[in-house]
Amino acid sequence: MRWTFQEDIDTNKVQQLAKELQVDTAIAKILCQRKIDTFEAAKNYFRPSLESIHNPFLMKDMDLAVERIEKAIANKENILIYGDYDVDGTTAVSLVSSYLKTIHTQVSTYIPDRYAEGYGISYMGIDYAHDNDFSLIIALDCGIKAIDKVAYASQKNIDFIICDHHKPGETLPKAVAVLNAKRVDCNYPFDELCGCGVGFKLIQALGVSRNQSIAHFLPYLDLVATAIAADIVPMNGENRVLAYFGLQVINDAPRNGIKAIINQTKKTVLTITDVVFIVAPRINAAGRMKHGNYAVELLTEMDFETALDFAASIEIFNADRKDLDKKITNEALIQIIDNDEEERFSSVVYQEDWHKGVIGIVASRLIEKYYRPTLVFTKSGTKLAASARSVKGFDVYNALEACSEYVEQFGGHKYAAGLTMLPENYDKFKAKFEEVVAKTIDKKLLTEEVFIDSEIDLSEITPKFFRIIAQMAPFGPMNMKPTFKTTCVRDNGYGKQVGADKNHLKLNVFQGDNKNTFNAIGFNLGDKLTLVKNDFDIVYSLDENEWNGRKSIQLLLKDLK
Repeated sequence: MRWTFQEDIDTNKVQQLAKELQVDTAIAKILCQRKIDTFEAAKNYFRPSLESIHNPFLMKDMDLAVERIEKAIANKENILIYGDYDVDGTTAVSLVSSYLKTIHTQVSTYIPDRYAEGYGISYMGIDYAHDNDFSLIIALDCGIKAIDKVAYASQKNIDFIICDHHKPGETLPKAVAVLNAKRVDCNYPFDELCGCGVGFKLIQALGVSRNQSIAHFLPYLDLVATAIAADIVPMNGENRVLAYFGLQVINDAPRNGIKAIINQTKKTVLTITDVVFIVAPRINAAGRMKHGNYAVELLTEMDFETALDFAASIEIFNADRKDLDKKITNEALIQIIDNDEEERFSSVVYQEDWHKGVIGIVASRLIEKYYRPTLVFTKSGTKLAASARSVKGFDVYNALEACSEYVEQFGGHKYAAGLTMLPENYDKFKAKFEEVVAKTIDKKLLTEEVFIDSEIDLSEITPKFFRIIAQMAPFGPMNMKPTFKTTCVRDNGYGKQVGADKNHLKLNVFQGDNKNTFNAIGFNLGDKLTLVKNDFDIVYSLDENEWNGRKSIQLLLKDLK
């Protein structure tokens, strides 16, 4: 890894904040780096308040959306809640449909089939709405570029309300309302909501005329927090407030579906990281392996025993997904080794029987191993379909655009994209993509970078220090868990490789004459055991380890040299 320190902060400002908050300068420095540089800003940061959740009517078209839904309720129209098959989409559909069902009886949900319909609004979905007498579709986490689809629905006398958070094109669909804080003509104060977050603003707005305060909507925040965590949107501003209170709901009074998922784990208190790695993959597994409808049924189920049955089925989907993911990753790695592609600037692999639902995960796994822009292809009908993933700092979407002569369709963003092509173009595309990456990538981007917040001595890690760091949660982009560097540490001689494949590193480290040791665990750092014979430097974050009922502070190693 490349070790990079966060930018320097004015020392006087750091000292002033440390004095005002009565905290260590290392903590004050981290806060200042996050633009939390006054007592008032720190108070709002450490004690999020529901009062800082914005008025939903500040969002462009919100009044039109509410007016159209109220009209549909008054006229007893059938309303279809339509959303994408991933976590953000299925949680958004579950949230909006479960609230609307409390004020209207004629509400149904629709999740497109990943394989038959693909991402976003589909003609098949609109035909379904027409055949079943739906006159209003509320689209969540998709639709911002569905100009032709919305026009097609209009011909069938079906109105659309679009709730999306993806970047709009130059032209918006001709929907009744387009709710998207990224619209250039929208002055909503926070433009990084996820799709479920936009859905939350919609139900919050519907509650205004019913005299429902923000407290009334707290029970829905378990879904919003799950979507924020899974969609990796910035964990600042309104997102951080929604995630903070959503986590409380997840831990204190989750809906039956989330409770049923947690029930199958040994966890008692979940962090946002647990939501990312425990709750979200199981919700996602339904759409990957079977159908996104399973996730919606689980998340809206009112009977806990039935929810447990749904969760058990989804657990099987997730186990199948893990097996496939591991199998396909191993097959892809063999292809890379066989082709001697270590000297290449990109990884492009293909096998016609790979499962389309997991190729995105496999692309991410390959980046963990080889850290370069990666595409994983499989057969999809008569064409090839691929998921693309990139390394930090390299725009894979632009690279695909440069290869568009060989591509049928593609879409996505800087770090993740999807595409389809004719099989006969695969080899030409692969060569062109490698050529484009080789010419345009800054070679240093092929080594992963770790950002360091502060350099500290191990003696500075006290229970109080750890407590304050823990209170900076929930963590995520724009509010990552603080990362520290400590120099000249030693292992007490019992360092060893652990894990089934011996690929993790377990150490007990100390510094200088202070023989107080800290447990340290380095996932996928097993091959660095030889470096710990003498003094070494470490980069790490802090974690809590519980063993036999005893809690201790543990160092989560990111790298050592």
